[in-house]
Amino acid sequence: MTETANTRIGWLDLPAAVRSRIEGIIGGGAVTEAVSQRGGFSPGTADRVRTERGARAFVKAVSPALNSRSAELARMEIHVSESLPRTAPVPELLGAFDDGDWVVLVMEDVDGAPPRTPWVAVEFDAALAALTELAAALTPSPVPGLPTTAERLGDDFTAWERIAVDPPADLDPWLAGKLPELRAAAKRSLEILGTGDTLTHCDIRADNMLVRSDDGAVMIVDWPWGCVGPGWVDRLLLGADAYVHGGDPAPALHGIDPAVVTDFLAGMSGLFEFVHRLPPPPAIPAVRDFQRRQAEALRPWLRERL
Repeated sequence: MTETANTRIGWLDLPAAVRSRIEGIIGGGAVTEAVSQRGGFSPGTADRVRTERGARAFVKAVSPALNSRSAELARMEIHVSESLPRTAPVPELLGAFDDGDWVVLVMEDVDGAPPRTPWVAVEFDAALAALTELAAALTPSPVPGLPTTAERLGDDFTAWERIAVDPPADLDPWLAGKLPELRAAAKRSLEILGTGDTLTHCDIRADNMLVRSDDGAVMIVDWPWGCVGPGWVDRLLLGADAYVHGGDPAPALHGIDPAVVTDFLAGMSGLFEFVHRLPPPPAIPAVRDFQRRQAEALRPWLRERL
């Protein structure tokens, strides 16, 4: 599971008026219990709450004053979540609001926990089943006004171009020698990512999933990056997460053109190789270390495939 920066605010840090509005969405009176959840990088709340009459919900709330990008992502997540069909394996959006100072999502509280990493077979199989179900429910995309996956990842997958202009002194020598091939591979990936009509999550990894306690089924959570593209994108990202945690990505990649996998991996690796060297964003100091670990973990796989 991804570590947090330990800067997350909690339920009681929200203004009283915001808490009251959330309680109105949940129903069941005042919130009497709030348990902050680990994972992710937003400095906002991520609380499982229970009201005095036993109603439960999962509350995410962030202010632009904490981090403007986190608030922007929350607004994007509201837009996507409002149109997700109930046939998709996702928590129900109970309500949301944006008053300018606070952006809030109130979700169904799924009784479960993120998959274990390194991945275990039964949970990996359940995640694959969930992504198959997800793609079926979200093709064609039910959410209007979304960018294509190529548009969403356009800046990220051109990172090798920026690296090539001024290669970092600590860039792995093998990567430095392969910059022309890496740039070409990432460019090819963007071309194919502009096709397809499936709503993709585009940020699939273990800490954006929940394994339900009652039946072991997997639910897909956290939707700010939703975009429209090929139906295999989320499976490929699941395979990458398996590899990063020391597992076998092959089951997730079944049926995807191996050349497409390699080109996507090149683009994804370029993103992490570039951004982990940037200064950390406000209130999210741990994200650069996470990105560095991703770059280091993916590097051997890229070398093997390229």
